[in-house]
Amino acid sequence: MSRIEIVRAAELQKGESTPGIVRDKAFETEEVLFARSKIAGAVKSGWHHHGKRHLYGFIVSGRLRFDYGDSGRESVEVGSGDFFHIPVGLVHRDVNPDLNKDAVVVNILLGKGPAVVNVSGP
Repeated sequence: MSRIEIVRAAELQKGESTPGIVRDKAFETEEVLFARSKIAGAVKSGWHHHGKRHLYGFIVSGRLRFDYGDSGRESVEVGSGDFFHIPVGLVHRDVNPDLNKDAVVVNILLGKGPAVVNVSGP
């Protein structure tokens, strides 16, 4: 019999991490990972990419700046209510510009392979 699956907040599993980002996963299959990420205020995460996976995200609360591109000189900002897409293999870092407010992101990674690959820089 089919049924609706539920993962309560207290039941989230620890996800693969990048310095500065706390990732908790709700559902994971070979090709889909559905998770929540938290970035504390004034944090710059480590540089990373998501391997051969596309990352689609929604900002639940707070703001983020994504640094990327040649030597990390490009950036884009997103805020509460915004959706975003990070393409396969794009090296980036998450920056929370708010000093005292966490940024909370719900994301879906589509594709196969590691969910995160930490690197030294772009």
